[in-house]
Amino acid sequence: MINVAFVCMGNICRSPMAELIFKKMVKERGLELSFRITSFATHDCEEGNPIYPPAKKTLSEHGIIGGHTAKQISLADVKNNDYILVMDSSNLFDLLRLTGGEYGAKILKLCSFTSHPRDVADPWYTRDFEKAYRDIYDGCECFLDYLLKEKKEAFTDDKYH
Repeated sequence: MINVAFVCMGNICRSPMAELIFKKMVKERGLELSFRITSFATHDCEEGNPIYPPAKKTLSEHGIIGGHTAKQISLADVKNNDYILVMDSSNLFDLLRLTGGEYGAKILKLCSFTSHPRDVADPWYTRDFEKAYRDIYDGCECFLDYLLKEKKEAFTDDKYH
């Protein structure tokens, strides 16, 4: 089982979008039994809130439906995940500060797996949820391709696939 957590500041826009996009990608490839996929916030400012309506609307326009409740990441969450994929440099620094840098090897920017590494701009500020969707989709697709190539033993040994 590969444990993946997506992280942004409030866990109401980008990280739940990434969680739901990645879950759909994994399901479409018949790999859902090989993953545990979650998302978190670096701050508690939105704790308990649902996915932000414009983010939910953008996902729905792409055929992605799902619920979500925002929660802040803890050190235990970092320890219990194999990959912590953050949306931007600010999220990266917040997690490195939380962990004292001890788990830095598994804390990566989502779009670092793409051919054009970048931050996923926060649509809370840009209001461009479609661009955020495209960046997140690109990052998720490239991350999954990376796993299928670099961690193929995690899938070939899975008797369910």
